[in-house]
Amino acid sequence: YAPATYDDDPQMKEVMQQFEDRTSQRFHEYDERMKTTRQKCKDKCDKEIQKIVLKDKIDKELTEKFVTLQTDIQNDAIPTCVCEKSLADKVEKNYMKCTQNLGGIVAPSSGVLAGIAEGALYAWKPKALEAAIAAAKEAGAAMGKAAGDAAGATEVIKLIKLKFHIEELSIGSLDSIINTNTYTNVSFISRSIHSEYSRLGCGNIKSLSFGNNPFCKFVNDGMVAKKVGWGGSANEFIETTVKTVVSDANGVAEAKATEMTATKTPVLEARNIAAVNTTYAGYHTTIIASI
Repeated sequence: YAPATYDDDPQMKEVMQQFEDRTSQRFHEYDERMKTTRQKCKDKCDKEIQKIVLKDKIDKELTEKFVTLQTDIQNDAIPTCVCEKSLADKVEKNYMKCTQNLGGIVAPSSGVLAGIAEGALYAWKPKALEAAIAAAKEAGAAMGKAAGDAAGATEVIKLIKLKFHIEELSIGSLDSIINTNTYTNVSFISRSIHSEYSRLGCGNIKSLSFGNNPFCKFVNDGMVAKKVGWGGSANEFIETTVKTVVSDANGVAEAKATEMTATKTPVLEARNIAAVNTTYAGYHTTIIASI
């Protein structure tokens, strides 16, 4: 996908902004928690280093006194591996041990790593990816529903114009009355149409609209009894017709919602996963750089 394609898509921007804000907040919270852990690790390792330095100093002093005393024990009696071991080697070994004891992960190419931070980061990534995919699916479904509702409202308006032969009602145009929130409200739409029927005097045989107005004629013809003695009211006919219109529009809305969800969800998943990977790589680089 091309990011520029969605530069003017406010819904997509909102979804990505929400995901970025949540991710940044979680990393901020994680960093705050890690400060205490890092300090504990540093304090413990500093104490170990002080012990090593002190022990090395004592060893040197004893060695010097040993030479001065000129005892029968010779310097070469001390194992070579001990004599050649430097203070730096001792510090590195114990510092690594300290980090490991605190639950860290030590890389073979480095003396000391921010193991705890890296371990937590590895544990975070799968959960972040799972959350990213879930958020993409949720957003995709929301975008699908929005598109479906818009298509449904458009279909209701089209069918009412086609069936009832009207462009507007006394309370306003069909476009202003029927929208994504009202297009499934059979009762509201039926009452609005019946109000127009009454306003025009469609039920009055003496009215000029009775036989001349296409809207009046459609409703009045629909009220004609199919059997002798079986008549219907204008309100009943209008409501029955509106139910059919809304039912057809619901089918259009569901189809559009399914199509839009299937189209948008993979795009959102790809962007969310890319955001997680980018964030992960950035923090991983920061951890490595701090070693």
